[in-house]
Amino acid sequence: MSGIEEILNIIDSQQKQTEDNLVSAAEHKASAIIYDGKEKAEKAYEEHIKKMSEQLAHDFDNACSSADATMKRRVLARKIGLIDETIEKALAKLDKLPDSEYFAVIGKLAAKRLRAGEGVLSLSKRDLGRVPDSFMKELSAAAEKVGGSVKLDSQPADIENGFILTYGLISENCSFRAVVEAEREGVRDTAARVLFGQVV
Repeated sequence: MSGIEEILNIIDSQQKQTEDNLVSAAEHKASAIIYDGKEKAEKAYEEHIKKMSEQLAHDFDNACSSADATMKRRVLARKIGLIDETIEKALAKLDKLPDSEYFAVIGKLAAKRLRAGEGVLSLSKRDLGRVPDSFMKELSAAAEKVGGSVKLDSQPADIENGFILTYGLISENCSFRAVVEAEREGVRDTAARVLFGQVV
């Protein structure tokens, strides 16, 4: 083998080795890039999954709280509705009581509101025509006990039931609905305890 061929073989050998080194280095770098990319992708994926899991848990809690609040509002609204229905039924029942019982209720209500001075009791047109004989006697006796007097107005009051009690310029509407409206919250609380065992 001549010297030139030897030199060419050496150059060829070195070139091949350089190429092999370059290919190896490129493959190694490519593997490192792929590994690094895969690691970053997995980390990003894990972080995304964690973030989404936390967001989903938060959204689920919010949805549960919202559903719970909505349900409680609906239950409360229904309870109040039932109480109001019960109140309306009670008002209707009071209005339809037999005369003796009806005027006994009016007598008790009126007796609690009597005071010193001259009082005038006004009834609805329907009630004026059915006042028991003993009603005003008993009411007058109750008025005397508090140092006053009470008489029955011959003119009907513009109310459905109950009465209006007037002392001078001050009148108190004691129709059954007016009494219930004035005490609605207390009546609701009492009805809630009876119907549900709790105050709404």
